[in-house]
Amino acid sequence: MKLIVGLGNPGREYAQTRHNIGFMVIDRLALKFKVSVDKKMFKALIGQGQIDGEKVVLVKPQTYMNLSGEAVSALLNWFKLNVSDLLVIYDDLDLPAGKMRIRSGGGSGGHKGMQSIIQMLGTESFPRLRIGIGRPPEPGFETAGYVLGHFRDEEAQAFEEVLDLAPEIILCLVRQGIERAMNLYNRR
Repeated sequence: MKLIVGLGNPGREYAQTRHNIGFMVIDRLALKFKVSVDKKMFKALIGQGQIDGEKVVLVKPQTYMNLSGEAVSALLNWFKLNVSDLLVIYDDLDLPAGKMRIRSGGGSGGHKGMQSIIQMLGTESFPRLRIGIGRPPEPGFETAGYVLGHFRDEEAQAFEEVLDLAPEIILCLVRQGIERAMNLYNRR
């Protein structure tokens, strides 16, 4: 069983913002694999289903970004899963908009949601899919306003491609493991 977590903030005002790209990937996965992510459990919306015969739990924490670790930790414990069975999907300012990187571990890179998860789990050693949102377009632009902002028109195509490719990457991770997925997709 795999716990696949997309990070974001609940509420209409945050829908379709850069910081919610993790939620958008979960929504795309749910649609592709016909999983309803609507059950409330441990401060999260979850849906259980299968991807290529592997049981999965799709998760959208409802704690707001900075407390994401509360939901992730509780769900890992409830399902009796190891951190190696976890995949966290989140936005990354340090990657160009639309680029994706799979990692088997590492620090938070200053991402508050990842900091919360690392703190609650007591380890940095868990798989993640980082989705680049790029840096603000001009010096002095407030980072919080940027990550909570909506995609600009010129970014729309790149992020649509991300949402199309992410399920393929996650399917590869489930079928063939993280090493194979990194070899195939981190080169793009």
